[in-house]
Amino acid sequence: YHNDLFYLTGARLAPKEKLDIPVLFMPDTMKMYEAVVVIHVMRENGENWPYEDPEELNKDLKSVTVAENGGLQEIRWIYPVHGIPEAVQQKLVPAVICCQARQRVERRVEVPLTGVVPGATAVPATRNSAMANTNNPANTQEEIQHTDGLSTTVEFVYELQYQSNEIKSQLESLVDMHLVEQEQDTESGIITLIFNTVFAPNKPMRNEATLVVQCTTGGVWKFPMLFIAMEPEVDDVINIEAVGLNKESIVGFNLTSQTR
Repeated sequence: YHNDLFYLTGARLAPKEKLDIPVLFMPDTMKMYEAVVVIHVMRENGENWPYEDPEELNKDLKSVTVAENGGLQEIRWIYPVHGIPEAVQQKLVPAVICCQARQRVERRVEVPLTGVVPGATAVPATRNSAMANTNNPANTQEEIQHTDGLSTTVEFVYELQYQSNEIKSQLESLVDMHLVEQEQDTESGIITLIFNTVFAPNKPMRNEATLVVQCTTGGVWKFPMLFIAMEPEVDDVINIEAVGLNKESIVGFNLTSQTR
């Protein structure tokens, strides 16, 4: 969005008719842009809307224009718009975390963030409760602020997003990711986030997830991840010795439940 004003005048609306307002967003930097869409409406015949208690009308109300006779000359709808750019990541190879079931693996995952604008004014990052955060059981986002090697403080929030609630229920207790290091290349300006990833599957599975990183200046990056759990090792070998032809042989063994 630029500081330009565009006006659509002369649009006539019948009762209960809908008006579509197209908004075009073409960001050139990875930061959030803010704009306001304002809709003005007036009666076609130029008359004012009557208002019963003009003295009680808030004079600071920005959504109406009060005429001299106390009526409402104009009504406005004000819609704030936030444009959040998302990095185009075409044909990214997923970061594969592979582990045998009932084992535990720990891996470092590096994600490059292109186009970060450290000098931009930071704005609060949008928090989406529908996206699962694997860093703690409360499903709250973890905000990370690092200044090591960076000329200006850059803040990020990150979380894992799953394709369905079923996959989320399978993975959220088995995967843990947290940011351990943040580096910036002095020549290219690319910031690399290094995550420590722990995967401890309890059964064979193959599930996908998306690591979503958002800079507090507004940019969003998404990185695919693949979690693979292979068949576990054999617990034990049970030998049954036959006591004779056409006779049953019985052997007993104990099974211990991992949960209640």
